Amino acid sequence: MRAKTISTSSLALVLTAALGLGSCKSDTPEAPPAPLETGPAGPATPFPGGAQRLTRLHYQNAIRDIFGPEIVVPTALEPDLAVEGFESVGATGSTVSARGIEQYEAAAQAIAKQVTGDPKLFARVATCAPKGPDDVACARAMLARLGERAYRRPLTEPELVKLIGAVGSAAKTLGSFEKGAFYGISAILQSPYFLYRPVVGEPDPENPGKLRYTPFELASRLSFFLWNTIPDDALLEAAKTGKLSTHDDVAIQVTRMLASPKAREGLRSFVREWLRLGDLDLLQKDTKIFTTYSSDLGAMAREETLRMFEDIAFDRDTDARDIMTTRRTFVTPKLASMYQVPAPSATGFAPVELPEKPARRGLLGQISFLSLYSHPTSTSATLRGKFVREKLLCAIIPPPPVNLNTALPEPTESAKTLRERVKIHFAEPSCAACHSAMDPIGLGLEQFDGIGKFRTKENGVVIDPSGELDGKAFADAASLGQAIHDDPAFPACITRKMFVYATGSSPSPDLVPTTDALNERFVASGYKLKVLMATIAQSRAFRAFVPH
Repeated sequence: MRAKTISTSSLALVLTAALGLGSCKSDTPEAPPAPLETGPAGPATPFPGGAQRLTRLHYQNAIRDIFGPEIVVPTALEPDLAVEGFESVGATGSTVSARGIEQYEAAAQAIAKQVTGDPKLFARVATCAPKGPDDVACARAMLARLGERAYRRPLTEPELVKLIGAVGSAAKTLGSFEKGAFYGISAILQSPYFLYRPVVGEPDPENPGKLRYTPFELASRLSFFLWNTIPDDALLEAAKTGKLSTHDDVAIQVTRMLASPKAREGLRSFVREWLRLGDLDLLQKDTKIFTTYSSDLGAMAREETLRMFEDIAFDRDTDARDIMTTRRTFVTPKLASMYQVPAPSATGFAPVELPEKPARRGLLGQISFLSLYSHPTSTSATLRGKFVREKLLCAIIPPPPVNLNTALPEPTESAKTLRERVKIHFAEPSCAACHSAMDPIGLGLEQFDGIGKFRTKENGVVIDPSGELDGKAFADAASLGQAIHDDPAFPACITRKMFVYATGSSPSPDLVPTTDALNERFVASGYKLKVLMATIAQSRAFRAFVPH
């Protein structure tokens, strides 16, 4: 296998250098690197498939793509539920509450009112000119087109006839084609075929006795994963014409989709859920302690992190592990002031290269992570260490025992720093097992306060940021980031998290052979995120399922 070949080659190079044989050049020209494998990765292990409800972001993006960016989308919708840390997984098993049904109805009517009340917006929906309130042909054309975009498949004739009847009846009564269309648009946006991504499947010819997604179901699956929104016309046309049935068919569409600017939104959505960056909307800090905190800091910090991922994945298409070590980031004047660097632009975001000192590198040096995984009044070695273990290395940290007092003692003359105060965790056997895996990591980040500003002292005492990660010593936050960058568990964890996000499947032992194969391809690519996205989208497991 490719990854094993690379590993063996690397070992040979290390041994050659160690034996002092590297000074003699061989006359034999170097063989070109083997091309990356392009076939489907991983076993054809199907995972439980179920109808996924559109998340709030899916809903907003779908409405924007159907009607245009001018539409104001109501935000009062059924809340998303995160399972395994992902809303996309929670959407697989969640239902809609009675209140949620009312909210979807109100949202559909608000959107339909905007569309039918604005000639410019309505012209995008009704591509024909109605000859009167009861123009059945025009209603059919409008509803067929709108329904296909919203349901991500052509409407059946009974579905179309029912909608035409409702629109025609309302139009005749109210004396206006537009007023009749209001009810047709509203009905489509309240349909479960719009609000959910139904899964029926079809027999899989490559795995007799198993099921795979139909071409239209697969088109939706690809689009919501890679673009975070509904399929475009080209993808639906591929599904219609049978050009989404084989691995090569899927590969053509995946290549096209990753070349689209919309792929950036697909990556941003994954990162937002994976790192829980949406929680930055709820960020609160005590302004008496953190005097530079302002209510816009959370959104600003999230955008910085998302731009870093875009830069590494799309602009530079480089090693994804560099998110732990890069000095390149994107700042506003406010972020620049907090990082103590000159603002590269008077307004908005602009790229900047952070200085060698202080040791602020990559994700672990960004305000998004540092402020989110802290308390409102202080840092938290435990929260930061838990984030690294669970989100970056995919370790499992059990919750604390019920009724356990997890509060740390206040600083005293004999224990002024957090490092001194968390020693209580290691003195209690019931605490030590988990905290020894988290707190040393978090203590390595203590030179950044609760909103991410650099400091060298805490309560007048010089901070010691050194520590150890699974036997590898680090001197500060920068070398901690390098240790995570070099840890094979890190790319394996990215692979696993992205696969769970893409499929909406909860992790299980059955997942391991598939994610191992996907990670092998990710490693062989030089840790390119676009390759990982493509490999997952083209894998057998992404296209197959077993019914709930």
